[in-house]
Amino acid sequence: MQSLTLDAIYRVGNYNDTFALGHYARVVEAYDRRTGRTVAFKVLRPEHMAYTDEPPWEYRAFANEASLLMKMAGSPSVVQILDCGYLEARDERPVMGEVVSYRADVLGFIRDANVYAERRWRPYLALEVLPRAANLLYLMKPNTAGVRWRLPTEEGIDLALQLAAVLKLAHQQGIVYLDHKLEHVYWDGEILRIIDWNSSRQFEGTSSEAAQLFQTDIHHLCVGILYPLFTGLSPRQGVLASQPASPDAMQKRYADISTLDFGVEPTLSKALQDVLQRGAARGYKSIEAFTEQLEAAARQLGWDFPHRPAEDGLREIRGQIRAGLRKLRAGQEAIHEARDLLMEAAIEDGINEDTEQELRRLLSAINAMLARRVIP
Repeated sequence: MQSLTLDAIYRVGNYNDTFALGHYARVVEAYDRRTGRTVAFKVLRPEHMAYTDEPPWEYRAFANEASLLMKMAGSPSVVQILDCGYLEARDERPVMGEVVSYRADVLGFIRDANVYAERRWRPYLALEVLPRAANLLYLMKPNTAGVRWRLPTEEGIDLALQLAAVLKLAHQQGIVYLDHKLEHVYWDGEILRIIDWNSSRQFEGTSSEAAQLFQTDIHHLCVGILYPLFTGLSPRQGVLASQPASPDAMQKRYADISTLDFGVEPTLSKALQDVLQRGAARGYKSIEAFTEQLEAAARQLGWDFPHRPAEDGLREIRGQIRAGLRKLRAGQEAIHEARDLLMEAAIEDGINEDTEQELRRLLSAINAMLARRVIP
């Protein structure tokens, strides 16, 4: 394996993880000079190399994540791994130093982990970069007290069904995701993407522990992602915030939550409330059982499924809702673009006081409109 300099392969840019810092890694945008593609360059924090005997779990997590991403590559919802390797640099945001790139050779990357651990070289992964503007925590966490956003029920069902499909593929391979939280989920109104598989686990064969963890996976999905996106609140009835990330903290994150309070969102379909309440109570033994009840709830809102079509009237109404939501998203995007144009005008040289005051008035009104937007 040939060693090159980092700056010969990547032009490292700015951090892109500042809105939700991870426990063991930093993520920067980087330009891959070989492919002409911008990537999310994920590298171990240097403090986790300060060990004496064995590499810590944070080091091993890179090989674990690379392995699971390779196995989950068949899902369109799972972020793609584009490169993996080890680097000599000690800086948290590396820009120089030697690097060994394995590209698509994930097995070689895993095989050589101990070799580079002995050299105190840090592991990295280059992943498909996803837009911050599609991250659910970034979208749904309000900047103003008393403001709460939630996904429209139509989009929430769509996202939940896509998440269930990801877990079904994972569970069929003996993989449990476990690390369910909004900052790991990206959504643009139609397409789901999931990041951060470093804390997920792989089981061989079947065991009672595996069955229990599959059940826990569904519990974490209902409590950690679906409840917040349908209510705009943390399952602990607080404001949305990034969640603890260590393996121990992850296991305990929602362990004490067995019921969910929908008093803040009483208009949510009772059937959907029942789906999530059963998940919080660990009432699903399999992702298939969860999906079946979710589909039954969705059918009442006009969704069609094989051998279980919705009523004609409900199907038509759902089509109108979906079309309306697309126009709302396009409208909100246009408002954001208009605000950006006005903000640029407000800082132009030669602006006079009257024009500046008018721009300030317009911008204030636009910000108030966006604070009350329909879709996060």
